[in-house]
Amino acid sequence: MSVSHPSPQPPTLCRVFAEPGGQGGKRVAVFLSPVADPQTAAARSGAPLSVFVEAADLALVHLRVFTPTQEKGSSDSAALAALSALHARSPLSDLLTVVQGAGPGAEEQSAQLCGGEWLLRQGEVTTAPVAADLAPLGLAGLDAWVASTGRPNLVVGLPSLSALEAFIPDDHRVAAVNLATGTTGLMLFAPGGPGRIQVSFRAFGPLKGFAEDAASSNMLACLTGVLASGGQLSPDTTLLRAAQCKPGQPARLSAQFAATASGTEVWVGGRVEAL
Repeated sequence: MSVSHPSPQPPTLCRVFAEPGGQGGKRVAVFLSPVADPQTAAARSGAPLSVFVEAADLALVHLRVFTPTQEKGSSDSAALAALSALHARSPLSDLLTVVQGAGPGAEEQSAQLCGGEWLLRQGEVTTAPVAADLAPLGLAGLDAWVASTGRPNLVVGLPSLSALEAFIPDDHRVAAVNLATGTTGLMLFAPGGPGRIQVSFRAFGPLKGFAEDAASSNMLACLTGVLASGGQLSPDTTLLRAAQCKPGQPARLSAQFAATASGTEVWVGGRVEAL
């Protein structure tokens, strides 16, 4: 006699970092119940990222993240989606630890709930101005910084939102400028944005394996460190609202920051909407 097994529960589909109204951001499938074959489930989910909750209690959440074709070590978008889905089912502690991955390569990160949004600790950002040759990018004469939480990025300030929108990246030239400055990614930013947005930015990383990212927590952390070190953030707040402006895939992110003895401590998160 054959024994029937219950079908796995369908995932919760979320959009992370979306604009109000659900535009842009990143789609994530959250599997809250055990799955025998996560890779197959991820391939069938229809989402670019799938996150599987391995274990969860009030203070610790253990996750594994997959693309449709392979396991991904970690993803802030996936972690935020999982925390939001778990918290909606049964409230979590407002401050907890998230572990992503399996075995010795697992990554551990602190998370906190702030104003209804989950934020993930990016670490302490250190910054320094740099004299970079930006002419190959058509950006000669602009101010630039190297900012890092462990992975150095080149941050360049543009004069206006229109200049930010008009920039057309060339992977080879971006990679060459990164190599020349000892950085791994490029971020361009301009003040302002729609609604309550204080700063808008775009993030490029051909040396990291992508042309332009739609929502990058680490890049925003680096930008926050640059703005804080230059006195460009209001002393009356510790929260920065930012718009990431990849063409056709806009995103909204939030950064919480605090000055330290050697840099700026930054946490980054954003809205998660169930689809």
